[in-house]
Amino acid sequence: MIVPTIEGDAIRLRGYRPDDLDAVAAGLADPLTQRFMPSLPAPFERRHAESFIRTAAPEAFALGGCAYAIADPASDRLLGGVGLVSVVPARQQAELGYWVAPHARGRGVATAAVRALTGHAFTAAVARLELLTHWENAASQRVALATGFRREGVRRGAAANRDGGRDDLLAYGRLADDPPGPTERLLPDLPGGELTDGVVTLRPLTGDDIGFYTELHTLPDVVATIVPPVPPGSEEIRRRCARAPAHWLNGDRADLVVVDTASGAPAGSLGLFYQEPVTGQAMIGYSMLPAFRGRGHQTRAVQLLALWAFAETGIARLVAGTLPDNAGSQRVLEKAGFQREAFLRSRLPGVDGRRSDDVQFALLAEDLVREAAGLDR
Repeated sequence: MIVPTIEGDAIRLRGYRPDDLDAVAAGLADPLTQRFMPSLPAPFERRHAESFIRTAAPEAFALGGCAYAIADPASDRLLGGVGLVSVVPARQQAELGYWVAPHARGRGVATAAVRALTGHAFTAAVARLELLTHWENAASQRVALATGFRREGVRRGAAANRDGGRDDLLAYGRLADDPPGPTERLLPDLPGGELTDGVVTLRPLTGDDIGFYTELHTLPDVVATIVPPVPPGSEEIRRRCARAPAHWLNGDRADLVVVDTASGAPAGSLGLFYQEPVTGQAMIGYSMLPAFRGRGHQTRAVQLLALWAFAETGIARLVAGTLPDNAGSQRVLEKAGFQREAFLRSRLPGVDGRRSDDVQFALLAEDLVREAAGLDR
């Protein structure tokens, strides 16, 4: 069959050809591709690539979808693949998927390909496109947001994994009449990937931080400040670390590691929870390893985060709560410019059905300016 060519921004979508065989075999055998496309044969061999080019790709078109090769318009070298599956004509709906060869990653290939195919689909009577991605596939989520898809929810157990279980998938959607351009993010990336004042450095929490996060969040005095005060299990910690980038991209929370800049060692954690975007209010929480307490690291970290939040997001008000007897945490907040606003009786759930009081502090942008200028001293 003749597959029409679709021109995109520095990419071209064309049909697969026999001379793509080696590139397809290498790209779909790549460990990262295999991780997030568990339906692929493992190991993915040359015979599987032959079957894909000869049979699976043409069948996609026969079923009302498509399977395009992403190619470099200058060299025609294969860069990856993009296509539409799960077509529901009655709903004018389809699901979009893509993969990028290792040598072509980090160049905007997937974003350009998704834009090109999305535009083509919407001119061909498609009214709605869906894009499903694993929690831990932050790169794919970035492509979705960059191409105007909006996160709509979580599909529980939507995909079988290689261990015999099922994985949840994040669901993104785009309508034909959605405005052009990327989806606005409530929490942008940190400038240069981190924040620092030369003494402490804040960087995003990732799946590589499981060991540190376990050490910190199983300390008895740290557990006592968790709501409820129950130590997280190993699987919960793994999910928190692995899914932290997805939460940041979704704009509901930003989890950071506080690093001692001099030693490069993780010293604590700091979280921003964007609980009320409508009112511009977010909450922060923090913990510090014993070896780094008493050095002012936590105050510096809170100030860095507050400066970024007020300057780069729509957050107008930061709040934080402490247990009434947690004098150390209260000092951190006061030194960072927060003001005590309320004593909330029996607000927090505890153990054995008991509840704890909560002391509430708040910080506004103007408070931070006064603190920095030393006007409150």
